[in-house]
Amino acid sequence: MPRARRTARQADLLRRLVALVAEEGFASFTLDDLAVRLRCSKTTLYQLAGSKQELVREAVKCYFRAAADAVEKQVADTSAPADRVVVYLKAVSEQLRPLSQRFLDDMADFAPAREVYEANTRHAADRVRQLITEGVAAGAFRDVHAAFVGEMVAATMQGIQRGEVTARTGLSDAEAYAELASLVVHAVSS
Repeated sequence: MPRARRTARQADLLRRLVALVAEEGFASFTLDDLAVRLRCSKTTLYQLAGSKQELVREAVKCYFRAAADAVEKQVADTSAPADRVVVYLKAVSEQLRPLSQRFLDDMADFAPAREVYEANTRHAADRVRQLITEGVAAGAFRDVHAAFVGEMVAATMQGIQRGEVTARTGLSDAEAYAELASLVVHAVSS
């Protein structure tokens, strides 16, 4: 079971686990494999989570928690409404770029990890709706139906998350988010 507070060693182990699975995926690893690759005991891994499934879910949550913080930091440093939308979606794109295709495939095939990605996608779509609403209210965007634009963004984000956009366009998740940023800003600009 994950602890609310981790020791420095546990935090470092989780950071290394996140880096490993982001680069190589996780489906093919056993706990023994992970212990060897991370140079720790299985007991040490069990201190992070009670099973491989919980460990993977915790690593995915950790990755997306850090990604969300990095994205919001970039948005906080931006004031113009159109720039905030672009910065948000491009920052999401940047955060997805390090994820290997193996990781994304494993995540799509493993419900607990997929649920984390889906929750983050829903949050991102809600955040884009909010940024568009703020831009319309500030007069920076034409008077669009922000909830509708947000729904279209959400549908696209869900298509990206499910791999449908990649399958139809050949764009990676990161590239698709960058294209979405350009499309949205051009669609709502005065």
